Amino acid sequence: MSQAGEDAQGSGHRGAGIRGEARGGAPVPLSVLDLVNVGRGYTAGDALAASTRMAARADARGFTRYWVAEHHSMPGVASSSPAVILAHLAAHTRRIRLGSGGVMLPNHAPLVIAEQFGTLEALAPGRVDLGLGRAPGTDGATAAALRRTERLREGAEDFPQQLAELIRFLDDDFPDGHRYARIHAVPGPVQAEGSEARAAAHRPPVWLLGSSGFSAQLAGQLGLPFAFAHHFSAANTLPALELYRETFRPSAVLDEPYALIGAAALAAEDEKEAYRQVLTGALSMVRLRTGRPGLIPTPEEAESHPYSPVERDFVDSWLANVTYGTPDAVREGLDALVKRTGADELMLTANAHTPHARVRSLELIADAYALPAAEEAEDAEDAGGGAGGASGTAGAAGI
Repeated sequence: MSQAGEDAQGSGHRGAGIRGEARGGAPVPLSVLDLVNVGRGYTAGDALAASTRMAARADARGFTRYWVAEHHSMPGVASSSPAVILAHLAAHTRRIRLGSGGVMLPNHAPLVIAEQFGTLEALAPGRVDLGLGRAPGTDGATAAALRRTERLREGAEDFPQQLAELIRFLDDDFPDGHRYARIHAVPGPVQAEGSEARAAAHRPPVWLLGSSGFSAQLAGQLGLPFAFAHHFSAANTLPALELYRETFRPSAVLDEPYALIGAAALAAEDEKEAYRQVLTGALSMVRLRTGRPGLIPTPEEAESHPYSPVERDFVDSWLANVTYGTPDAVREGLDALVKRTGADELMLTANAHTPHARVRSLELIADAYALPAAEEAEDAEDAGGGAGGASGTAGAAGI
């Protein structure tokens, strides 16, 4: 990472825009990861409308950030274009940070991502995160269609070089003589007049995402924040976090490691309904893992499905890593997860069929942790002058 990139991420001091604030009774900051699930009987429009409502509620209740994950060729997931969704959410929120969880960098030219997230930063100043992964976010054939090449492994191995190039574009600081020295990502620092303005130009903090040790080690070596996918790689959580902390080198971005983990969690008024919803996500994963991706099945379909012994074993294993039940049970489970992992932040995700169930779960978890009520959060925001920058006015109109 270039020195200019570190200074830009630091925004004046190390950790600015990265470290969240624990609110209410939560042990750590709470955030949301959204896959924009599309359930059978619903449309992508329904799913996106639910995500808009959920982002607005997360904003009002004091959640730290709201991320959207890039996936492709999956009928049950409508988040193939994170930047487009985030631009929409920026108009419907005021304070919460918005970001990618993540953009799969090998699928894209670094300049394109720099342009997209420079645009988002212009729309929602000081509220944008750029989370990056090196997996395709889909199957091999779809990845080949995205990347226009069959050399998929090469793309993943080139990730450190792609990351370095992306950061250079974000900071507009390719050295003289470089083939890209006269190419600028716009919106970006090139539009700031004078060296002082360029140095102060804000740009999205870069996060590295992972489900194994590769990105954990790279994030540690670069002094970047790290997000681990505990919700689908729980066996690797502790080793990856340990590797990240062991290899961490202080930078102008962070003086200490900062790791969030994605946690599957769903709360409902009663345990039976929570189980019915998470079972739909489990069956959806069974079908995905066996090459049969589709819409998220209904609770009735998931309950009546004739599970084979292998499928039942997979479902049981999958649900063992999902925290679900009544709000109090979910709170206790999440507290235990934080204690076990030492995570600095929890990012909650719910893979479920019914849009209302996802939105309601967020409210119930917020209540369980006594997060600020919507009115209290808005009053605090007004008293503080607003954290949304120029986007605050548009966001207020959208809520």
